[in-house]
Amino acid sequence: MTKRFQVTKDEDKMLKKVFWRTMTLSSTYNYERMQGLGYVYSMIPVIDEYYDNEEDKIEAYKRHYEIFNTTPTMGGFITGLSTSMEKEASADKKFDKNSINAVKLSLMGPFAGIGDSIFWGTLRIISLGIGISLAMQGSILGLILHLLVYNIPSFFVRYYGVYAGFGLGSNFIKKASESGTLGQITKGAQIVGLMTVGAMTCSMISFDLSMVLNIQGTELVLQEVFDSIFPNLLPLLLTFTSYRLLNKGVKPIVLMIALMVIGVLGKMIGLF
Repeated sequence: MTKRFQVTKDEDKMLKKVFWRTMTLSSTYNYERMQGLGYVYSMIPVIDEYYDNEEDKIEAYKRHYEIFNTTPTMGGFITGLSTSMEKEASADKKFDKNSINAVKLSLMGPFAGIGDSIFWGTLRIISLGIGISLAMQGSILGLILHLLVYNIPSFFVRYYGVYAGFGLGSNFIKKASESGTLGQITKGAQIVGLMTVGAMTCSMISFDLSMVLNIQGTELVLQEVFDSIFPNLLPLLLTFTSYRLLNKGVKPIVLMIALMVIGVLGKMIGLF
């Protein structure tokens, strides 16, 4: 693998560290940055390898401590690609570092779709089917085969994904940067990222009004009024308001508690 992608011994050692650290992607899952903490932890060996200046390291930590969420098995390729981009960024002061996050965020959605379908939607079902059929007969092989059938393919995809992302990324990024293609990719990736955030806002945030007004004997359902004007307007406004408050320095935990209190009070008075 190291010969195929022409990595040095130091890079091979670094990529192995990245691989093992990707195992923590979902171990610190939270609703603020999802797998963000696990991702920055995976990138620490890369940042330490390519950056000597403390300020550059801190900037890189902050760059990767952003929202990220994909099928953990598929995270290997994306971390490998991020590694190659960090390598280019450390060597070229004119490198657009915003492209690192833009490309990362644009890939997490499509890779999650592929990973969920293959590993969670297909391979897990097959391995469970094999395991349960044997376990029902009282055989310990049911548990063992379930773990092996699911985890061996997952292990190799995650491991070789790190090297593939790094090897393919370094050659591609160098050519794309020289030709100006990287700027176009970055712009497209940012658009895809914004679309992903918009879709997440629409599908993951629920904010409905249950209050019904009685106007001269006619019932007026407030939620239907909002939906007729702008579907999912309230979740969008809630997202923008929260984002605005976070930018003004409001702590995430304070915002979460405030939303919980507002939600409970709103439910008690019949607004939500």
